[in-house]
Amino acid sequence: MMNKKTVRDLTVSGKRVLVRVDFNVPLKDGVVGDDTRIRAALPTIEYLVEHGAAVILCSHLGRPKGAPDPAYSLEPVAKHLGTLTAAPVRFAGELVGEKARQAVESLQPGEILLLENTRFHPGETDNDPDLSAQLAALADVYVNDAFGSAHRAHASTEGVARHLPSAAGFLMEKEIEYLGGVLADPERPFVAVLGGAKIGDKIGVIRNLIARADHLLIGGGMANTFFKARGDAVGDSLVEDDALETAREFLGNPRLHLPQDCVIADAFDKDAESRVIPAGDVPAGWRILDIGPETVKWYAGILSGAGTVVWNGPMGVFEFPAFAEGTVGIARAVAESGATSIIGGGDSVAAINQSGLADRVTHLSTGGGASLEMLEGKVLPGVAALDEK
Repeated sequence: MMNKKTVRDLTVSGKRVLVRVDFNVPLKDGVVGDDTRIRAALPTIEYLVEHGAAVILCSHLGRPKGAPDPAYSLEPVAKHLGTLTAAPVRFAGELVGEKARQAVESLQPGEILLLENTRFHPGETDNDPDLSAQLAALADVYVNDAFGSAHRAHASTEGVARHLPSAAGFLMEKEIEYLGGVLADPERPFVAVLGGAKIGDKIGVIRNLIARADHLLIGGGMANTFFKARGDAVGDSLVEDDALETAREFLGNPRLHLPQDCVIADAFDKDAESRVIPAGDVPAGWRILDIGPETVKWYAGILSGAGTVVWNGPMGVFEFPAFAEGTVGIARAVAESGATSIIGGGDSVAAINQSGLADRVTHLSTGGGASLEMLEGKVLPGVAALDEK
């Protein structure tokens, strides 16, 4: 499936290996809040350490304005990484420049060095050739294990790969195998579940999946736009008026399924008054905040027979417990389906984790935007830049 080199194809003993990781994790008061992304990179890091490489890590964190900003320093992440691995972990304090070069020079095989936030340089997001060359000069080999950033052509994800022998890390490999494999040759029936607020973000995904999937189950805020396109009264529900035309072109497709009932509320509030109504007639002053129990049952029935499931986006406002039933119900149905199941997007992954079912899902994708672009059928620049096998 994957025609790119992986770390297994590289000779790394005694080499300096620059690894682009996705350490874009939540920080609070200088402490890592959720280390899922750090742990996801450990197999690649440990493999390189065990094979005698000097490991140089780089990542972005947040959206600093292309200049150093202590609030976005990766120093706390280096400290946290030190608690997850037996190898010595150091922090460089800069990405490129004299301090970074000296830190790399003194790095021994089996040791790890984390460079400072790539986005402290405006050249990162511009994919500046000078920055790419300076980064590449620190190492002998480049490994990209940052699937979550692979859809962006930045200096540390795409530019640097032009200068060094390059390969995919284990996380990147796994993501491409699952997401690529599912689109190339899914076990059928292939059921796609799409939620989240907006159709606009997912038009390409809907287009690509409706041509490939046996069923496309719609929930979340995007369902409202379909309802309005169909001529239903949606009250005060969130609707994308500029996507109504697009929604209409999908409406006649027998593979597209819309909720049969909805949970509506009289305000966008966790304590709002709520009730269940059949889809199609939301009173003025009310808004749809979740799919209803009949829809959960119907969708669960379709999912129970699936061979492959791809799910991206929650079914309702699941951060409010009163409107989380739809998302949790779908999470349960996906977990119980026995299908090859791939879940992408931060909210859907959070929902599966919250419902305690993560270990019953085949693959949780670490990259929301990147997984969406793959589901759209796009080639990711960070992957395209790597060496072919």
